[in-house]
This record gives sequence, C-alpha cells and structure tokens, in this order.
Amino acid sequence: MAASNEFYAQRTDKSYNFDMTDFDQTLNFQSFDNQPTVPPNYDYNYGNTNTGLSSFYDPNAYNNNPYGQNDVYQATNVGAGNEFDDEPPLLEELGINPSHIFQKTLAVLNPMRGADQQILQDTDMAGPLVFCLALGSFLLLSGKVTFSYIYGIGVMGCIAFYCLLTLMAPQSNVTFGAVVSVLGYCLLPMVVLSGINVLVTIQGTIGLIIAGICILWCSLSASKLFVTAYSMDHQQVLIAYPCALLYGVFALITIF
Repeated sequence: MAASNEFYAQRTDKSYNFDMTDFDQTLNFQSFDNQPTVPPNYDYNYGNTNTGLSSFYDPNAYNNNPYGQNDVYQATNVGAGNEFDDEPPLLEELGINPSHIFQKTLAVLNPMRGADQQILQDTDMAGPLVFCLALGSFLLLSGKVTFSYIYGIGVMGCIAFYCLLTLMAPQSNVTFGAVVSVLGYCLLPMVVLSGINVLVTIQGTIGLIIAGICILWCSLSASKLFVTAYSMDHQQVLIAYPCALLYGVFALITIF
C-alpha cells in the first residue's frame, strides 16, 4: 500500500527543471573594422590589351559609336557579316543558273537566234533532266512506260556525239557534260510532240508531218548550238545529220 502511494505521488508531481547545463563555451566574433577599403579602378587597362574595357565604362564613348567602341564586338560582327555576304546563292552552289537555262531554252526554241559561246559550254544538267522527265511523263500519260528507253538511248547518243565532236572540233575543249547539256535542251521539241500525242493521235499522215518538223527542229537547234560552242564553221550540215538520226529514234518512241 505504501509503494502504491509513493508511485501515485511521483505521477502527480508535475514540476520540471528547466535549468540548462553550462557547457562553458563562448562565441568569439572577429572584428573587420580595421580592414582597408580600396575603391575600384574602372579605368585600369589590364595587361595593356586592346579590348576596349576602359571605353566600355566611359559614358562619353557612346556619343560617337553606339556600340561603345568595343573592338572585340565590332570585329566579331564584321567577321560574321563578311562571312554571310561572301556566301554564294543556293542555286549557284547546286550548279543551277536560271539565266543560263532561260537563254539556252530560247536558243532551242529559235534556232536562228544567237547564243553566247561560254553559256553553251556550261555543263548544266537541270534543264536536260527536266525535259527528259517531262518526255517520259507525257508518254506515260499516253500509256507507254519508256523511261528506260529514253535514258538508255540518251546515254548512248551522248557518248557517240562526244566521240564525234572530239574528232571534228578544231579545239580540244569538248567536254562530255556540255554535250549532254546541249542534246538534253534540244529535246524540248520532242516534249512538245509527246504533249500533242496525249491530246490527239499522231499516227496518221498529219502526225508524221508534225513529227518530221520536230525532228528537223531538234537537229537544227542542236547543230547550231554545237557549231557556236566549238567554233565549227561550215560543219553544221555534218553535225545535223547524226542529230536527226538521234532525235528520229525519240520520235519513233513517241509515235509508236
């Protein structure tokens, strides 16, 4: 009974001791009052480098130059501007010259029209590729799948003409690319003939007459361009004959 009373007395005693133990520790705060103060010097030129730092902090430097006469900034901008200004156009990088394409097309449409010799010696493949695709597309609309025949006959004809012009030309500046370009551009009348074949049939007498006119047109244009490009005076007839044979094969493919 005495033990229970003692336990009850301990439970009912709610007094607590809030005294903290003295650890005998003191905080030592250092004083920085004696440190010297040095004002910043913005006009100092570090290492005598020509970076324009002093002029950057000079308010009078902006009166004459909006960029603060910052040489590094100006050199960077000038270099970047010159780099983009010297870049050639995208079509020129791809080897496509719209001016040359237009002049060659006009020379084919009008065989009596003169053309520049330098333009005819240009190895432009954009026009021939477009004309070959147009010819194959028109024939496809007529129910004829002849893409392989067009490219096969075209490659064989270009190789034969390259060998022929190399032997006939007085100058040895005949290039295979220029030969392919001229023969491809002169394929334009055949494209017109294949377009007519889509609308009306050309297997009759009138169709044969139109096909003969297109063959004559192609051979006359090609021979004129070859004579002008390689200074082959009085040899146009000799070149026009094999040209007529080559474009006659394309005419047969178109008609039949």
